[in-house]
Amino acid sequence: QSNGGTGISAGLPSFALPKIPFTFETLSFIVPYALILAAIGLIESLMTLSLIDELTGTHGSGNRECIAQGAANFTNGLFGGMGGCAMIGQSIINITSGGRGRLSGITAAIALLFFILFTSSYIEQVPIAALVGVMFIVVIKTFAWSTFNIINKVPKWDVVVIILVTALTVIFDLAIAVICGVILSALIFAWQNALRIRAHKFVDERGIKHYKIYGPLFFGSTTLFSSKFDVERDPDEVIIDFEESRIMDQSAIEIINKVAESYQRLGKNVHLRHLSQDCIRLIKKAEKICDVNVLEDPDYFVSIDNYRDYKENL
Repeated sequence: QSNGGTGISAGLPSFALPKIPFTFETLSFIVPYALILAAIGLIESLMTLSLIDELTGTHGSGNRECIAQGAANFTNGLFGGMGGCAMIGQSIINITSGGRGRLSGITAAIALLFFILFTSSYIEQVPIAALVGVMFIVVIKTFAWSTFNIINKVPKWDVVVIILVTALTVIFDLAIAVICGVILSALIFAWQNALRIRAHKFVDERGIKHYKIYGPLFFGSTTLFSSKFDVERDPDEVIIDFEESRIMDQSAIEIINKVAESYQRLGKNVHLRHLSQDCIRLIKKAEKICDVNVLEDPDYFVSIDNYRDYKENL
């Protein structure tokens, strides 16, 4: 209060609609901050719910928590209050103190209301330094100290993500930290899977060249995939076997089509085999892009283009 604050006003708030002009300029200023705060609140609440479920061996409803939080914050704003969300620190303290059901949360809310209504003048006398000490205790109780024990055992890229998310949370906010962490993790995953694409090559007794593909085929592995083929030296009939692989996206379809075109320019035929149903659906959706033959396989019930002609030519 001595530093320019207004202190804690004892009493219940009154209903009042926000007195702001509902113009495009006002909304364009408010909406970005509202979305960021909503994202932070939802992320922290879901993280708290997941952590509490892990500690108690229960399974909470994330949808119910999000809807309840949104309704509570909307109603809270009509009474001049600030938005809120689940707090990891307080929840951990509650669990470690023996709280397991709704009664502990209701008791905490009633106690907080009692302090504000009847003991606000005493709360204002508590020095800030004492509150800092309380928060340090909360941090000590909630910090996952076991992280330091496993930091040398987890992949180095996971350590980079952990450090990045922690730093961005302190510098900016939780929403930006989580978004950056997810993006970095996705890029790392794509890079690692791109290096897993392999091809086993052999020529059968009929002189047909087989390429058995291993690993997922997607935008990250297309370059390595195309380098596996020896178009000029291969025979006239080539089979690409995807039994141990999957076509993941549009980039994969395009690179298959480019490989097929390379063979077709030399008068050679390319056939795909052992495609899963979702891969077949991708190729059927891209018929104008990908023009290759799909061999029928009894295990996968794959449709066929010109398979009878192909068998007769053999």
